[in-house]
Amino acid sequence: MMKLVKSKIKRSFSAASSAYDGVAILQRNVGINLLQRVVPGGFATVIDLGSGTGFLVQEFLDKYKFVKPGQFVALDIAMPMLNTARSKMKHTDSIDYLCADVECLPFQAHVADLVLSNLVFQWCDSLEKTFKEVKRILKPEGQFVFTTFGANTLHELKAAWQEVDDYAHVNTFCTSAQLTGHLQQAGFWDFELTSRTYDSCYESAWDLMAELKQLGAHTVVAGANKHLTTRTAMQKMIGAYHKQDENGLVLATFEVITAVIRA
Repeated sequence: MMKLVKSKIKRSFSAASSAYDGVAILQRNVGINLLQRVVPGGFATVIDLGSGTGFLVQEFLDKYKFVKPGQFVALDIAMPMLNTARSKMKHTDSIDYLCADVECLPFQAHVADLVLSNLVFQWCDSLEKTFKEVKRILKPEGQFVFTTFGANTLHELKAAWQEVDDYAHVNTFCTSAQLTGHLQQAGFWDFELTSRTYDSCYESAWDLMAELKQLGAHTVVAGANKHLTTRTAMQKMIGAYHKQDENGLVLATFEVITAVIRA
C-alpha cells in the first residue's frame, strides 16, 4: 500500500467540513447499513472513529436513546469536522468530542464496549497498527464494526488516469483478503467480512472529481503529482473515462467492505 500523508488528510477533511453533508449520500447509506450490523447490548461506552460531521453518531443515539453524559465519544482527525458535529448536536450532552488520529488512540486499555467506524480506515497508513489500537481499547467481548472501501473502488477513474501518466491520482484500497490478514495480525479471529458494490452516476467525470473534492477525498499518497494537474491532462483522462451507461452518464464503482468483529 502506498504511504499516506496525514497532514494532507487533515487539511482535506478540514476544508471539506462545511460542504460534506451536502454530498455525502453514499457515506450516509453505508452508515445506516453499518448500524444494522451492530448486535444490541448494554453499551456503557461507544467510540466512533473518524466521526466526521456526526451523522453516524446522531443515527446511533436516535436508535439506542443514550442519555448519559460521556457515553459516546466522537473522534476525528479534523477539528472543523468535530466543530460541525458539535454545532449540529449542541443539545445532546452524551457526546464527548476528541481530535485525534485513529492510528494512535488516546484511551486506556479495555474502555470501549463498541467501536464503530464508517468509511475511514482507507485513510490509515498502517491498518495493522490501527486494528491493534482498537483491540487494545475494546473490552472483552466488545464489538468492533466498521466499513471501508475495497480494492475495486473507483477502478474506472484509476484506469483512465493510468492512460495519462504514472502518478497516483487515486488512493489504493485493500482487498478482503488483505483486511483479513491485518485483523488476524492484530489479534482478531472472530469476525465476518462482507462486500457490496455501489454504482454512482454523474453527468461527467468533472462532476465526479468535484464531488470527491467536496468530500475531502483528495489523493493523499506520497507518490502523487506535486504539481497542478494541467487542463490538457484532465481532458485526456476524461476522454479515457469511457465507461458510460445508455444515457451517457459516467459511472463510478464504490466497493464497500463491512466487518463485524468480536474482541
